[in-house]
Amino acid sequence: MRVYLDNCCYNRPFDDQSQLKVRLETEAKLFVQQLMRTGAVEYVWSDMLANEVEESKFWERKMRIVPWAVGAHAYVVTTQEIEQQASVFMGLGVKPSDAIHLASAKHAECDWFLTVDRGILKKVSLIEKMRVANPLTFIQEMNP
Repeated sequence: MRVYLDNCCYNRPFDDQSQLKVRLETEAKLFVQQLMRTGAVEYVWSDMLANEVEESKFWERKMRIVPWAVGAHAYVVTTQEIEQQASVFMGLGVKPSDAIHLASAKHAECDWFLTVDRGILKKVSLIEKMRVANPLTFIQEMNP
């Protein structure tokens, strides 16, 4: 099984944890990362993700997220084909950077695209064979 976590997912542990939903999403995301670390699931990194992490003004976040690029099973470079696919997602109302993430995950043949971004989740739930979901949904469906 192959997953793609967008930048929102990687950053979830740094968000205000006073809301129960945020804490639960954080725990689910950390569980997914444990699956990634042990090789139970493959994960994909992209140049779009690398760029967003690098642009972060928060040094601690960068230092904790950047190392995940090293263990990725695939690294997707944005090509014209990915940009064309992203334009289809933008037609659904997805923001350009999020559309590149989705197109990168689709290109890498991911089974799951994980995000905590409600904007993406409201617009897209399934892209051909790739499920777009919150990490909580992923955990629930993977561990019945």
